Amino acid sequence: MTVEFISLINVWESSELFPKPGGAPDADYIRKYARYLEDGGFDYTLVAYYSAGYDPFTVSATIAAHTERIKPIVALRPNTLYPTVAAQSLATLDQLSGGRATVHIISGGSDQEQARHGDYTTKDERYDRSEEYVKLLRRAWTETEPWDHDGRFYKFENFVAGFRPVNGTIPVSVGGSSEAAYRVGGALGDIFGLWGEPLAETREQIDKVAAQARLVGRTDTPRTWVTFRPITAPTDELAWEKAHRTIGIVEQTHRSGGFVPRHLAKANPQNVGSQRALEIAERGDVHDRALWTVPSKVTNGAGASSALVGSYETVAAAILDYVDLGADLVSIRGYDNLNDAIDYGRYVLPLVREELAHREATGERGKVVAQPPLDGGHVNGHVNGHLNAEATTTGPAPATRKVS
Repeated sequence: MTVEFISLINVWESSELFPKPGGAPDADYIRKYARYLEDGGFDYTLVAYYSAGYDPFTVSATIAAHTERIKPIVALRPNTLYPTVAAQSLATLDQLSGGRATVHIISGGSDQEQARHGDYTTKDERYDRSEEYVKLLRRAWTETEPWDHDGRFYKFENFVAGFRPVNGTIPVSVGGSSEAAYRVGGALGDIFGLWGEPLAETREQIDKVAAQARLVGRTDTPRTWVTFRPITAPTDELAWEKAHRTIGIVEQTHRSGGFVPRHLAKANPQNVGSQRALEIAERGDVHDRALWTVPSKVTNGAGASSALVGSYETVAAAILDYVDLGADLVSIRGYDNLNDAIDYGRYVLPLVREELAHREATGERGKVVAQPPLDGGHVNGHVNGHLNAEATTTGPAPATRKVS
């Protein structure tokens, strides 16, 4: 099985460990960051979106202009761009990048966040709109004669695109943790995005998406994309020391509003993904081989917040646990974003790829990366999901590292 790796682009030099509020997109930093990702072996980089953020199309074009291989994933909320315009914008990016565009549809999990750009639809309506939106994107990339559409959310007449994507279409990713997300993603997605949850819950979600695919008569299923925030070091002990130092700073950053402005923070998350993350965190700090949920508590379930903690070998083994479930797209980003991405490229990605290559060549497992069986008991120095010794989320700030 082949696995591909995704990161998340940063557009200026700021992070949850070293926040620099008030920044603006920096073309030189984007260029440097994207090249490090490409040199480190990442296959994709997500170009995120939120109401007060940067334009993902412009940033994606900047990435494409300064790289040769890495594929930008444009995060797109349907309320922000009419589908015919989005289809042409994505096709343009795809042509100029040599066929590297991917789009990730964000239906929107927060009424408050959606309202900032004038969207007052309900959550169920937003997923219904995403369904219509994806169908229109696909048709816009394939129709060669003018056509009309009169739907629930969109209406237009006599549209035809002037050109196609390089390969005739563009991969469409859908994500979420609600039944509506499974329905739309299972029916229409090329990729389905999941946040990092324990293996059992991840298996359940993969099965739900596959069931929805079968319901509409698909003979395939969407690729599975899982997301984590690894904290790594040469040994497990050093990684856990680093994890507690790191999360202490992250907690301070979020409390102060130094990374997410207070007016944008969500007191009670409305989206199911964040609710699930917080519920899983309440059941235990550590799950399976290396999944650490304390970051979900500290960030109130914001974004994909669960971590994988351990040595490079332990984190590689934990990633392989998810690959064995069927995840063939793995997104990893750290807290000292650029430096962590460089470390992943040096120490984690090669281990995962070498183990998978060895399996394919010999049929033998665990020769490059050992995966001791998970029995629900002692895992990575922890017992039943809790630290053996009482842990604290506070600690000294890590030393600043700079990349030239």
